[in-house]
Amino acid sequence: MSQRRRTFLSSVGTATAIGVAGCLGGGDGSSGDGGDTDGNGSDGGDGDSGPAARIGMVYATGGLGDGSFNDQAQTGVIRAEEELNIAYDESQPEAVQDFASLQQQYAQSSNPNYDLVCCIGFLQADALTENASQYPEQNFMIVDSTVDADNVGSYVFGEHQGSFLVGLMAARLSSQDFSAGAGSTQSDSTNVGFVGGVEGDLIGRFEAGYKAGVKHANEDIDIQTAYVGDFNDPSGGQEAALSMYNSGADIVYHAAGNTGTGVFRAAQEAGRFAIGVDRDQSVTKENFSDIILASMVKRVDNAVYTSIESVINDNFEGGTVNTLGLEQNGVEAVYGQQLGSEIPQAVKDEVSEVRQSIIDGDISVPTDPGNV
Repeated sequence: MSQRRRTFLSSVGTATAIGVAGCLGGGDGSSGDGGDTDGNGSDGGDGDSGPAARIGMVYATGGLGDGSFNDQAQTGVIRAEEELNIAYDESQPEAVQDFASLQQQYAQSSNPNYDLVCCIGFLQADALTENASQYPEQNFMIVDSTVDADNVGSYVFGEHQGSFLVGLMAARLSSQDFSAGAGSTQSDSTNVGFVGGVEGDLIGRFEAGYKAGVKHANEDIDIQTAYVGDFNDPSGGQEAALSMYNSGADIVYHAAGNTGTGVFRAAQEAGRFAIGVDRDQSVTKENFSDIILASMVKRVDNAVYTSIESVINDNFEGGTVNTLGLEQNGVEAVYGQQLGSEIPQAVKDEVSEVRQSIIDGDISVPTDPGNV
């Protein structure tokens, strides 16, 4: 990885003017007058030939270091830097209202010009819908939502499919006496939980798939659900999960970004289990590997990398929707690095069989929790 890193736009809000100065400061390694330099971003490949493309990254709220969604997206652009000789700059919004101005700043920049602006997260869709029409010559991509514009490539995932698999696993383990690492199930309870970040169609797909997987395994298992209302509230996640564990939950699955860190803390405190999301969180949140049974990995990195590669190869297709489910390896259930070997083989075999049944169309997974 290149050591020459900087961030043009670390945040906006009251510092929007500073962000603009940084963005328009050029590609010479300086962030401009008043710009924020914190060691993130890239000035491209070695030599004088210049980068193959320059990419602007606008992350979801919650920022980098979440060990989940944003970090997975960054993995994709770092891979593109290393393999495709691109340069990139990245922005970490503090709030939803920051998305529009950050997208605009990349689109307006002429020194440097950005070949692609990557918009990470469904909450960017409204801002991008407007900006895509205002900057028709700028290529954009968005993860987790669809924007109908000729200059936007949309990437969505089969979250419900992967969530079905971890729901099945959770139900099977809650239905038996199981101990591993720092956790154990309660012999007198068959109960699991789900903690979401911001309620809506996207996180609803995680919830729907998880619930459907649980019920596929055992109709009698109780499922507790809570939404914290934020993707960057570990305290709220901890409080929600502790309530579930104290009410009998053996395992809690989160789809909540950095809020999920609180779920892991609660699992350790209660001596129960958790399931991570987006990345293998038994690796990215290694301090909690003794309670993380598995993670529902979403290959946001592949979406970012593929979109960048298409720009370089001059075959970027705006106005398209790219769906990445189990069949496309866009989502997958990954067992925890510490606890995976403790999960009974019979459970793993069933998860594998059900995965194929979903791919073959023999099992239809709902996307709306209300239909479970």
